[in-house]
Amino acid sequence: MKKHGKNYVEASKLVDKSKVYSVDEALKTLKSLKKRNFDETVEVALKLNIDAKKTDMSIRNSVVLPNGTGKSKKILVVTKMAAKDAKEAGADYVGDMDMIEKIEKENWFDFDVIVATPDMMAALGKIGKILGPKGLMPNPKLGTVTTNVKTAIENIKKGQVEYKNDSYGNVHALFGKLSFSEEALKENLTTIVKEIIKNKPNGVKGTFIKNISISSTMSPGLKIDVNEF
Repeated sequence: MKKHGKNYVEASKLVDKSKVYSVDEALKTLKSLKKRNFDETVEVALKLNIDAKKTDMSIRNSVVLPNGTGKSKKILVVTKMAAKDAKEAGADYVGDMDMIEKIEKENWFDFDVIVATPDMMAALGKIGKILGPKGLMPNPKLGTVTTNVKTAIENIKKGQVEYKNDSYGNVHALFGKLSFSEEALKENLTTIVKEIIKNKPNGVKGTFIKNISISSTMSPGLKIDVNEF
């Protein structure tokens, strides 16, 4: 049985696990919990009515949060055709085969996301076994394989988050920091949930979202009313 830390246990006393909260109530409760010595991340977890074993039921995409994530990301752009655009847009690292070799030979991962132009995908594919397990392989669905690297970089800097289902049909995504206002968190949360609803697979029968809960880094989950979305 998993043993929770003291902070989690303290927070649990203030959360009614049997209750289905409104979004406003849940956010207010999260923000009322004892503050830690760091700015906690706030996350949403959705249980979806999908068969995760079927590829046509998979959920994977990205969305730009209207109020950002509260986290900055280091961006590596791998390109030959758009290096100038990438540098002008504020990429942290820009290169082509030199960057790929650095990752492969030096085990270099001083970045959070890779944006690549299509001309580099064959070369990146050769180190897919290195990038894939770390969730770093660029993907057209996520907007990280593109000829328009400026827009891709801008979106990431604005607060783009990726989401995908796990093998149990759950989707987890961060939607801000506990220091954000309740209004900003609600707007971000609504954006994510509506985006996932919009990408509902055609084969889903009946209710798509079984339940939703939100939590901060040090808190238990609070169930929220699916009908609000």
